[in-house]
Amino acid sequence: MEVVGSDKGHVGTVDKYDGKDIKLTKSDSAAGGHHHLIPSSWVGTLNGNTVILNKTAREAMAEWKVSDRPEGDVKK
Repeated sequence: MEVVGSDKGHVGTVDKYDGKDIKLTKSDSAAGGHHHLIPSSWVGTLNGNTVILNKTAREAMAEWKVSDRPEGDVKK
């Protein structure tokens, strides 16, 4: 599923969902080669095969967490 911001800007593509966070694929053009996590609380609505967040794409990408950093590295 595609993930877009409230402004319809592309954020990423869903890789997995664990009930708490959405993990975005690292192969997506917006990912920069890293998996990113966004909390499910950011989901506003679902429209067909698209997840629409309650944040703009820019806000979401500024606040998402990188999930494949080495253990103990807290950088975003």
